[in-house]
Amino acid sequence: MKTIAVLVPGYKEDQVIIEVAKLALEQDYPSTLFDLVIIADSFKEETLEALKVLPIKLIEVSFDKSTKSKALNKAMAALTREYDIAVVLDADNVMAPDFLKKINAAFEHNFIAVQGHRTAKNTNNSWAILDAISEEINNNIFRKGHRVLGLSSAIIGSGMAFRYDYFKSLMSTVTAIGGFDKDIELKMLKEGRKIVYLDDALVFDEKIQKAEVFGNQRRRWLSAQFHYFRQDFLSALKDLILKGNLDYFDKAIQFIQPPRILLLGAVILFSFGFVLANYFLENQSIYDSYWIVLFVACVLSFVFSVPKSFYNLKTLGALVSLPKGMFTMLLSLLKIKGANRTFIHTQHTSNSE
Repeated sequence: MKTIAVLVPGYKEDQVIIEVAKLALEQDYPSTLFDLVIIADSFKEETLEALKVLPIKLIEVSFDKSTKSKALNKAMAALTREYDIAVVLDADNVMAPDFLKKINAAFEHNFIAVQGHRTAKNTNNSWAILDAISEEINNNIFRKGHRVLGLSSAIIGSGMAFRYDYFKSLMSTVTAIGGFDKDIELKMLKEGRKIVYLDDALVFDEKIQKAEVFGNQRRRWLSAQFHYFRQDFLSALKDLILKGNLDYFDKAIQFIQPPRILLLGAVILFSFGFVLANYFLENQSIYDSYWIVLFVACVLSFVFSVPKSFYNLKTLGALVSLPKGMFTMLLSLLKIKGANRTFIHTQHTSNSE
């Protein structure tokens, strides 16, 4: 079995980190073969004291401008043990008890990067349900679906694992303030590396519960996407033509796609508007059929990607918030300038159920 460093960078995560650390130590994996490394940035003194009594490695960091990439690099520079695997989690993430065992099994096949199945820890209100559904749609299309087609899985930023020495070397090249996971993903794909997906290796992630948090989080993600599209599109197109690197090009193209919730809203609006306008203008346009086919295909892609467990009355109630979610996403598009150059912290809570 392989040695594993479980790296958990956290910024002002006093509300959740102690409980998360205790749960992480309950892995069904030999305790001598993994270290839980809490990277504490701007934690309260009482939180640090509580963490120090746990059998973990606590690394305190402080920066003028905090980022996950800085925290991870500082931690790996301080660690002296030689590990086989690096697992990266967010400070709110809870691993299923067999998560490390399944990660270890994957790396026995000599993989270099593995994305676990990040899923919702809480579905306690409409926003959390919509966020959870969005995550599962992405899991099914951009991770599980891509692997079925022979492409690399997308990585998410947490619940992911890498060959330790490779990850340490790769992270040393990262200076991104936002979207460090996109940076390393593009670099791996450009190198021709494959990223695999473990659908049964579960990591539970806290979903957002407020509209303003939803907007801020998406604004950060959108800004990172557009930044990396501009940076890598031409390079990816060149690699596609000269080297046949479809993985790299596919990832670059993904960054220009609108968010799923906004895509759904736009297709519904334009399809309905176009067909309605033609009806009142009495135009016999064949393009009506194209819009109807596009609308049906878009809706079905969402329907098939949502797990059966979400087909319930709670989800039906959450759909009432969908128009507000679409409007929030639209506002986020108008405010993304500079968001990728600013650290935007998503606050987590300890009472998510």
